[in-house]
Parts: sequence; C-alpha cells; structure tokens
Amino acid sequence: MSRTRTRHRCTDCGATSPTWMGRCPACGEWNSLVEAPGPSRGAPAGPGVDGLDGFAAAHTALAVAPPVPAQPITEVDGAEAAHRPTGIAELDRVLGGGLVPGSVTLVGGEPGAGKSTLLLQALGTLAHAGARTLLVSAEESAAQVRARAERLGVLHPRVHLVADTDAGHVLGHLAAVRPDVAVVDSIQTLHLPGSESAPGTVSQVRACTQALVAAAKATGTAVVLVGHVTKDGALAGPRTLEHLVDTVLAVEGDRHHGLRMVRAVKHRFGATTELGLFELSGSGLAEVPDPSGLFLADRRPGVPGSVVVPTLDGHRPLLVEIQALTARTGAPQPRRSAQGLDGGRLALLLAVLGRRAGIATHDQEVYVSAVGGARVAEPGADLAVALAVTSSLTGNPVPDDLVVCGEVGLAGELRRTAQAERRLREAARLGFRRALVAESTTDGPPGIELVRARRLAQAVALAGCGPDLLAG
Repeated sequence: MSRTRTRHRCTDCGATSPTWMGRCPACGEWNSLVEAPGPSRGAPAGPGVDGLDGFAAAHTALAVAPPVPAQPITEVDGAEAAHRPTGIAELDRVLGGGLVPGSVTLVGGEPGAGKSTLLLQALGTLAHAGARTLLVSAEESAAQVRARAERLGVLHPRVHLVADTDAGHVLGHLAAVRPDVAVVDSIQTLHLPGSESAPGTVSQVRACTQALVAAAKATGTAVVLVGHVTKDGALAGPRTLEHLVDTVLAVEGDRHHGLRMVRAVKHRFGATTELGLFELSGSGLAEVPDPSGLFLADRRPGVPGSVVVPTLDGHRPLLVEIQALTARTGAPQPRRSAQGLDGGRLALLLAVLGRRAGIATHDQEVYVSAVGGARVAEPGADLAVALAVTSSLTGNPVPDDLVVCGEVGLAGELRRTAQAERRLREAARLGFRRALVAESTTDGPPGIELVRARRLAQAVALAGCGPDLLAG
C-alpha cells in the first residue's frame, strides 16, 4: 500500500523541508514554505531513499536515445571554442581573447559602476566588425538605450534592441534574430510566464538563467547577463547561478573616482588573474593603457607620508601611491582608517611598528589611503604602509626616486614578494632608480638599484624617514 508523503517547498529558492517552518532554512525567507506532494511510499526513488536498486529501475525507464552520440575527445572540433574579440582590448584581456560562442557570461557590479555602458560599447564594436548583436533591455526603455548609444557613438544597424522582461519573449528574440552576441540587462528583472514567484526571486533568476544557458548552447550565441549585487558586494541570487554560467566578471570602482576595474571571478576558457582598467567619463568607458602613470599623475614629491609601492594585480604590475596621515589625539581609542587597504592589516602593522621598531602610535589617529581609487589587498604593500605611517609621524619624507616593496612579519622581519622582477621593471620604466626590498629578494632588472633590509627597523633607517635616533 503506497501513501503520499507531504513535504513543504520554498517558493523563493525551491528548497524542501519535511515539516512546515516559519523561515526557510536555505534562503532565510519568512513564510515562504508551502505544501508540496512528495514521492509515494513504496515507489522507486533516488539514492539515499530506496537505495541504488530503486534509482537504477527508475532511470532505466526514463532512458531515451540521445540526439548526439558520444565521440572520442580527439574528434571534437576545437574551433567551436575559439574566442571572438569584442574590440575592447582591456575587456578582451580579462576574457582571454574575447567571448566564446555558446558561452554564458555573468557581469556583476554596483549600480553606476558602468556595466551597461561597457557592454553597449562592446556590442557597438562587435557590430562594426560584422557581428550580429542583440541587446535585451529589461530595465530601460528602447528610447533611453538609443540615447545612450548616440552619446557613446556606437549606433549601428547590426545592433538589435528590444525592451522586454518576459523570458519567453527573450528566447523568441534569440531565435528570430540569431545573434552572435546577446546581452540581457538585467537577469534579475526577467520572469518566466506562468511562474508564481516574483521577478528577482531566487527561483525566478535560476529558472531564467537555465533557459538562457540552454538557448546559448543550442544556438551558439554568446550570451552576457548583467547581474545586480547585494549590499555586501556579492552577486544577488543563488550561488548556483555562478555555477550555471561559464564566466563571471566583476566591475569594481569607487563611485567618487573615475577608475573602473574589471576582473574575472570565474572563467572556464582562460585565467582569472587578468585585470582590465577603464576610466569612466561622459563619453563612456575609456581604456587605460598606462594605469601606473594614471595613479602617479598627481603625485607631489617631497611630501611626508607618501610612499610608492609596485603591486601586482594578477599578472599586471601597478605602481600605487600609499599616503598616510597621523594626528595626535587624547582619545582612549585613537581612530584608524584605511581606504583601499585592509583595515585589519593596518592595525597589525601599527602593532609591529610599535613593538619591533619602537615607533609608537598609541596616541595617534592614523589615516592611510591608496590614492586614485586603487585597491591594494596583497601583503607586498606592508612595508610601504609602515614607512608611510612612520614618515607622516616624523615629518621625514621618503626619497622621491625610491619604491618600497615587501611583506612584514609579526617578528618584524621582511619577506620578499612574488614576481619582484616584474614589479621592479615597471618601476624602472617610470623613472624610479632605487627599490627598498627584503634581503632575500632576487636580483632586479637593469636600471634600478636594490636596497636590501632584513628587519623593519633597518628598513625605516635606510629609507631615512624614521626618528633621528633610527635614521642616524
């Protein structure tokens, strides 16, 4: 005798629970669990319920002849995975050469980061190169998008445009236009007809993405989806959304600065270590061929608290100016502020400075910033931050022709950074003649002298920015 078991399913994320709960244990949504009939007792079920025998019996009955037979991997045509350049060099750098036919790319970023502008420019350059493109605008009207295209100078008859939020209609447009590249802006505003969930919910976003992924694989269209981000900076929607797509790009940048950085968080067709740099202006996103020159364009020499560090973002060397400002305070807990840097790392370096180098900051407010909207997350900037704070505290500037690179340990020792030669070659290109590095650093490129230090206190003395006792 079979009996149907009742389960409860979340209308937002699709998770199931054997009992009703006020809050979904998977997505945390309140009052979203509704009754849904489960499998009957005694019926074949999946593994873990009735065992492997039931699993095999159920799936043997479902087996059908596949439309495409399996073939040896050596006979697969590799030309189908060739990259199609977008015509924007910085974007192609991150994509490993361009978009792959049949791939699905998810582009995320905060509002105003420039996602829509960048993709519209890419569609325009692709159209000028002979590609047929489609833009599905689910947030703006067609007239608004055309006005932006006119401002960017990318109007072209091969750029097809439609404003629609129905995922079924979008699939129809893909079948009618047969584009080489299609952009959907954005995936959170689409909805499937007949679904009870509201647009933007986890189940809707996942269902719409699955439908577009299937269409991309079937037609060979490279599909690009624009995704929103949460207040924490993560892509909105389920984490499985990132697993459904082939590539995930993140557009980053401070809204108060024009610099925009494009990174690959996930990329099935290339590396995730490349960085694309753009400058946002009224005419769109312009590529930045020399980012180090941009970061140092307004640098003032001879100012205490200013140190230049050669960082490495992926495979790309960048010279960034680190600035520090200290101010005496009588507050029991002086303020520490880090912009573009890790605040926890700053607190650690201040402790090492006081304990290992004798430079106390317990009565000082400390403000440290990576200038120009840059973000420095690697430990190779430790020594630059420590010397910038020391220079501001003592009023002794670091020499203008000196770059600083090294990781600081808790014992006050200096550790070398990865790919030091590539960093120092970029510094030499911009006119720096000396580099203060850890003692174990390998030889640098021609044109730059290495000043080696074993400990943080020794580095402070060699940089000439410490108190007179250390500097002498």
